[in-house]
Amino acid sequence: MTIDIKTIDKLIAVAKAASEKAYCPYSRFPVGAAAMTTTGLIFAGCNIENAAYGSTICAERTSVFSMVAAGHLDLAAIVIYTPTDVPAAPCGACRQVVNEFGPSSRIISVCDGQKRIDTTLAELLPVAFGPKNLIAE
Repeated sequence: MTIDIKTIDKLIAVAKAASEKAYCPYSRFPVGAAAMTTTGLIFAGCNIENAAYGSTICAERTSVFSMVAAGHLDLAAIVIYTPTDVPAAPCGACRQVVNEFGPSSRIISVCDGQKRIDTTLAELLPVAFGPKNLIAE
């Protein structure tokens, strides 16, 4: 799916705004994400930390889970914003969740600096495992 510049700019704005709602008293690292369905709907997410750190959830998964909770299962793209000088790619758990709903998704990571990661999930998670990755013999 081709995504135009205007849509990318909107996704970036949603991700940045979501980062302002992050609950991150432990890491002090607010992250925002914007997941877009194949029909163009956008779902925001932020990281939410917990004193039991394993219960923490990343912004990427929050946005995808919000998408699924609203009844949408086809992810086209996700934008991640971090308040850093260089962009951060999604963690392994987030890559796996993105794969579940959009193995051919476009992944864009932006930051306060000029650099940007613009790739696909297939490049970040080659030979992925999931229901849409199984190869029939």
